[in-house]
Amino acid sequence: MQIKTKAIVISTIKYSEADVIAKCFTQEKGLVSYMLKGIRKSKRGKLRMSMFQQLSLLEIEAFHKENKNLQYLKEVKVFHPYHSLQSNVYKSTMVMFLAEVLKSCIQEEEKNEALFYFLQESFVYLDETDSIKNFHLHFIVKLTQHLGFYPDSQSIGFPFFDMLNGVFQLKEYNSYSFNNSNSELLKELMKSLEYKEANQIKLNQERRKSFLDFMMLYYELHLQGFRKPKSLEILQQIF
Repeated sequence: MQIKTKAIVISTIKYSEADVIAKCFTQEKGLVSYMLKGIRKSKRGKLRMSMFQQLSLLEIEAFHKENKNLQYLKEVKVFHPYHSLQSNVYKSTMVMFLAEVLKSCIQEEEKNEALFYFLQESFVYLDETDSIKNFHLHFIVKLTQHLGFYPDSQSIGFPFFDMLNGVFQLKEYNSYSFNNSNSELLKELMKSLEYKEANQIKLNQERRKSFLDFMMLYYELHLQGFRKPKSLEILQQIF
């Protein structure tokens, strides 16, 4: 079967001296792995490695065979060329972190258009904005809406956040209940509808680091097999 769809590059891995496997989150088929034959040696072919940088936004035509782990691409074009996302050192560091998070989070090979559009709009915004210091914090919170463990906002007025159950509570009921600056910042970010609102929250580097560690623990508790990104430490040194 031949399909046309938009796709977001999550990761690439060298398969041989000339080949690469690219994991892409597609609008029509969810997470798909594509074999890119000879791409590391091809300079004039239709497929070029520059197209498959992390979080690149593509339009693809592909051959899909049911029950196959690897699919093959026929045509590829970049449908939104980034202006700064992969050339700005601060943004590229953030891209590396976000791509690692998504690699751990998105495992199901099924269609999820809401998640696709959220990712597409988020990365276009990140590419176009100059104010990015709190972007990753807000993104990590908003992403939980699409992964099934967004904190319950009905009890947001209570002081303690119970990580195990994803709810705010009046009292501390377990060792994963927190009433501190991180639980308060979580509330602020949940109330921020847009990234530009979140970027107006004044935070220093230590508070960003603490909150990101807090949210990585939350992800670990709710996603089987989730691992802290290797790029987390580098990101926290910059932001």
